[in-house]
Amino acid sequence: MKKVAPVTPSLRHTIKEDFSILTDKRPEKSLSFFFKRSNGRASSGRISCRHKGAGVKKLYRVVDFGQSKMDAIGKVIAIEYDPFRTGFIALVEYADKTKKYVLAWQGIKVGDQIISANKAEIKNGNRMKLANIPVGTTVYNIELEAGQGGKMIKSAGSSAIVLACDGKFVNLKMPSGEVRKVNQESFATIGSVSRPEHKYIKLGKAGRSRWKGIRPTVRGKTMNPCDHPHGGGEGRTSLGMSCPKTPWGKLAKGVKTRKRKYTNKFIISRRKSKQ
Repeated sequence: MKKVAPVTPSLRHTIKEDFSILTDKRPEKSLSFFFKRSNGRASSGRISCRHKGAGVKKLYRVVDFGQSKMDAIGKVIAIEYDPFRTGFIALVEYADKTKKYVLAWQGIKVGDQIISANKAEIKNGNRMKLANIPVGTTVYNIELEAGQGGKMIKSAGSSAIVLACDGKFVNLKMPSGEVRKVNQESFATIGSVSRPEHKYIKLGKAGRSRWKGIRPTVRGKTMNPCDHPHGGGEGRTSLGMSCPKTPWGKLAKGVKTRKRKYTNKFIISRRKSKQ
C-alpha cells in the first residue's frame, strides 16, 4: 500500500495499492470479451438495482472456478488484475498449450506449478477433494456440491479453515465465523485468495466511485415523505418511526432475511452477531 502525497484535496486521504506483483501483459484474447452492461435495469428497462450506472468500459475475463483440467500440471505464466473481482487472477498454461484463468492465491509467483486432482500435494494453488485435505488447512474457491465449480470464498484475502471430517461431510469455519458442513466430495483450492490489502484502499474522491459504476446514494432522511418512509419533517429530525424501513416500507433492521431454510441442517454454528 502507498499513501499519495496530498497535493490536492482529493489525494489527501487516498490510499492506493502497489501493483508491482502484476505481469505487464494484455488480457488473454481467447478468455476475455466485452458485454453490454444493464446498469441495474431489468429486461423491462426499469431500475431493479439502485445506485448503478456509468463507469469505464471493462473487459470480462472468463475464470475457470472448477479448474476443469484434472490431473494435468499447469504453470503460472502471468498474474493479472481483474476489474470484476477484488482478488487477482492468474493465467495458467498446461502441457497441451491450453490456457485458463484461475483465482490467484496469496504468495503466488510466475513460474509456480499447480495441479487439480482427487489427491495432491498440500501446496498453495493445488486443488483437491475436501476429504483429502488435512485438518487445519486454509482453503478457498469451495464447491457447495461436487462438480458444480467454486461458489464460496472467492473475495480478496478470504479463506476457510478445515475443522474436521464428519462422515460424508467436512466441517469448515467460514470467514464470518460460521461453521458449516460441506460434502467431502467437493473440491477446494489450498491457500487463501490473493490481495488481502484490498480492504485498506481508500478511493479519496467521488469520481473514482463513478469510474467503478457506482452512483451516489442519498439518505432517506433527506427525502420527502412521498419518496421515502424516513422523509419529511423540519430541519434535522429523527426517523419518526419505531424502526428503519426500506424505500418500499419493508422493515430494514433486526429482520431475518434468510429464506433457504432447508440448508439449516448444514450449519453447525451461526456467525457471531455484529451488534
